[in-house]
Amino acid sequence: MAQPKIKPIRVGDRTRYRWVCDIGTDPKTGKRKQITRTFDRRKDAEADLAKTLHDVGRGAFAAPTKTTVNEFLDTWVRSATRGKAANTVANCTNALKPARERFGHLPLQKLTTVHVEDLVDWMLTSGRKRGGQPGTGLSPRSVQLTLSRLKSALDSAVHRRLVEFNVAAPVKCPTQAKTKREPWTPEEVKSFLASLAGHRLQAVLLLSLIGLRPAEVCGLRWSDIDLAAGTIAVGDNTRTIVWGEGGGKVEEKGAKTEAGKRKLPLPAPVSAALLAFQTLQADEKQAAEEAYTESGYVLVDELGRPCRTDWLRRRAYKLMDAAKVRRVRLYDARHACLTYLRMSGVPGPIVSAWAGHADLSMADRVYVHPNTEDLQQGRDVLAKLLG
Repeated sequence: MAQPKIKPIRVGDRTRYRWVCDIGTDPKTGKRKQITRTFDRRKDAEADLAKTLHDVGRGAFAAPTKTTVNEFLDTWVRSATRGKAANTVANCTNALKPARERFGHLPLQKLTTVHVEDLVDWMLTSGRKRGGQPGTGLSPRSVQLTLSRLKSALDSAVHRRLVEFNVAAPVKCPTQAKTKREPWTPEEVKSFLASLAGHRLQAVLLLSLIGLRPAEVCGLRWSDIDLAAGTIAVGDNTRTIVWGEGGGKVEEKGAKTEAGKRKLPLPAPVSAALLAFQTLQADEKQAAEEAYTESGYVLVDELGRPCRTDWLRRRAYKLMDAAKVRRVRLYDARHACLTYLRMSGVPGPIVSAWAGHADLSMADRVYVHPNTEDLQQGRDVLAKLLG
């Protein structure tokens, strides 16, 4: 290929400097692709031509394109989430909404680091749309999710030779201090359980207190429970909520890992509560007659309709308030269960297997929260050493 030359051209009463350069071939047509650029000064044309030839030579040249940020993100999301669960797709899509709103209309090659910096500032100060007062700031965690997705997308744009570098790479977001989990103590668990005696949801909340995730509780079917054998099969089906433009939709799927599918022996109080709940549902079915839905799920309303995790959460909070115990997430009830098992001497690998973790050290690293009373075990052991 001949070296491109810079040619002076007359534009009105001015002399300008233009060069034409081959930048490769069109992968669809096989025809060569060229770009033409014109400058007011020869030295600017020389510098740009040298850079272009260097970038083309090392395969890093980004050919001019009119693709907008939104158009590119449409392509990237489709590729990045192919084969992923609906919840993963929704999380990715939702994380990029602020970026689309702020500069989705811009040509991708016009996007700058300043645009991304302004996006972060806007989200931290006034970017909230829902989940609180609109127009207030979002948490650093929310901003980090958006920035992380945007950086990944722009890394792909660089790889595809659509842009020369990732303009979001230098942008930082303040970190958010991790919230210290304070699951219920054994005394709080017992107070809550005492308040549940005879309540319709007693059995369901007991399932949370033996370590089941909310999505596992909502997805549990009576066919997963063998009351005669005293066992429960967990993780074959879960019910999660996928949030999108039209609100939340239920997605049903199996556990993420094989370890999440597990058969647990039921404590006697849980078996008794489940049997009572099964009997109650039979009475509700008889009373409702044709209005009753035979869904097969354990957690259903009085007409047999399966319930969502947000439905369960709201009712659990009301029951906590009525029992005058601290409000904790249902997921923290799981933390309380695993902490109690571990502090009672159950080996860590067994606790992790009970929780459905593929990593058998996960419970000790994430879910076990020794409190002051638990630490007294260390004091007693050291007292023997120090004599």
